[in-house]
Amino acid sequence: MDQLSIRPMTIGDYEEVRALWMTIRGFGIRALDDSREDIERFILRNPTTSVVARMNGRIVGSILCGSDGRQGSLYHVCVAKEYRRRHIGTQMVGWCMHQLRALGINKVALIAFPSNDAGNAFWKQIGWRQSDVNYYEFVLNEKNITRFIGEEG
Repeated sequence: MDQLSIRPMTIGDYEEVRALWMTIRGFGIRALDDSREDIERFILRNPTTSVVARMNGRIVGSILCGSDGRQGSLYHVCVAKEYRRRHIGTQMVGWCMHQLRALGINKVALIAFPSNDAGNAFWKQIGWRQSDVNYYEFVLNEKNITRFIGEEG
């Protein structure tokens, strides 16, 4: 039987994790947030909470997990298609939850795109509920910030 190991993600895992991300249907990878440098900054800020799952000598699942000190967030939760339905995702989510609780975090949230049918089915199956909160974002770059605050003239 295949031996599953779950451990904290390190920046050394980045290339293999990114390759996995690129195989996931319904997943949103952005050059803005998902470069090696961006993920390294995330891991340095949250050194104990992100996770990878290894089986057969390769990474078959991963979660970026972090907190702002008040609420935890899960990003890029994925399991390689051929390894799904083996409870790998559930085990990784549980691992992240334990890490967050150890930090005193009592709530965790995530974003799943409506088009991610497999992901949405997974979250519902393991007992998560869809929020009625509107999600807003604002991309921070000089053009947008200047437009937002108005040019001084």
